[in-house]
Amino acid sequence: MLNLENYEVQAREAVKLFWGNRNAAIRQQEASGKLDVGARGAVTAGKNMDGFLALAESLIRNNGMPNAQVCVQRSVLTLPGFFRPTKLWDMLVINEGRLIAALEFKSQVGPSFGNNFNNRTEESIGTAHDLWTAYREGALGKDAPRPFLGLVMLVEDCPASSSSVRDQQPHFPVFPEFKGASYSQRYDLLCRRLVQERLYSSAAFLLSSKDAEADGNFRCLSELTDLKRFVTEFAGHIAAQSSL
Repeated sequence: MLNLENYEVQAREAVKLFWGNRNAAIRQQEASGKLDVGARGAVTAGKNMDGFLALAESLIRNNGMPNAQVCVQRSVLTLPGFFRPTKLWDMLVINEGRLIAALEFKSQVGPSFGNNFNNRTEESIGTAHDLWTAYREGALGKDAPRPFLGLVMLVEDCPASSSSVRDQQPHFPVFPEFKGASYSQRYDLLCRRLVQERLYSSAAFLLSSKDAEADGNFRCLSELTDLKRFVTEFAGHIAAQSSL
């Protein structure tokens, strides 16, 4: 039986940590009189998604790999690529010399969602395609088992992310599902398609408002990108690989 490590409680704590770290960084910069434009200081402060890394590690330790090497330090987070020499991930799981999982933990907070959405889209597609091509070419070892590629995306739940967006279509129409879709809906659609196209093993998409620093509340938009599904599939992969 899989051990999901009371993931809902841990996820709420991770959300509280996310907003708490961001807000603390902004308050610190306000006090120093050096607030970055667009609250950039909250981003550059880092460590905002650490609670989700802790959740992932607890799933690893309690589903058959207590001694796995869980890499979270920058110096040990690179994997070989095919279109570039290396790629820096957010978490790697190595067990007995085999890559078990590579995980990305990303976030997006307003007010500017447009350019950042495109950047996140290009990054996630390119990262996965690069790794799978390198894997096919034997970069992870001869006869290496297929690793778990996971993505957790947290986006601010606010009017700017939930409002309908219009697209310029001077030559050809966009796909119907994109017409009038908010950035939240577009992020969710991105995560669903990343999984459907087998670029990622699983992808979770979470929406959370700034006031969730107090209670850690979040919501998911679809079954395929629900956090419980991600946690279950990740834990299942760990358990399966531990039995080999």
